[in-house]
This record gives sequence, C-alpha cells and structure tokens, in this order.
Amino acid sequence: MTIATGNVGSSAGNAYVSSGNTAITFMSLCNHTAGNVIANVWVVPSGSLANISNQVLANLLITAGDTYQMYQAAEKLLLATGDTVQANANSANAISTVVSYTTI
Repeated sequence: MTIATGNVGSSAGNAYVSSGNTAITFMSLCNHTAGNVIANVWVVPSGSLANISNQVLANLLITAGDTYQMYQAAEKLLLATGDTVQANANSANAISTVVSYTTI
C-alpha cells in the first residue's frame, strides 16, 4: 500500500491521480482549523472535468477539528490510469487529505 497526502484548495484540485490500475482503500478529509469548513469531492475519469455527474460528496460540513473518512474497511474505489479524485473547500488549506491506495 502507498499513501498520498495533500491540502485542499478553494478550487477543485487533485487529491489523488491514478498511475495504472489502482484501488483506493482509505481516504480521509481532516479539518485542522478552528472553524467549520464545507468540502466537495469528485471521482473524475481520465480526460474529464470535475462536475455534477462525477461528484461523490457535495457541500459536506466538516466541523472544526473533525475528520471525515471515505473508502474504509472493505470498501474500494477502483481507478484506471489518469483517473483522479479531486476536492475543494470553501477555505483554502483548511482541509488535508490522506489517500491509501494499492496497485491492482
């Protein structure tokens, strides 16, 4: 397993980019600020843009100091080369992401 980490900006940006066929086994969004933050997440096929047809979380309220976990336990998200998981928040750099993935 491998881990990718990053900070979420106010515009949709890559939290993870698949290189080959991969499976995301864990993903979290952590609000490390003293204020509430609204986040969005998209699973975007290679060559596409983040939009309502590939949005998996919309306007998720993450309270101050809290963490939201996606793709945990037995859940997996399968991605092909160039597919991305993208995120944004209403406050740049308030949310950090951790993505654990493996090659399949």
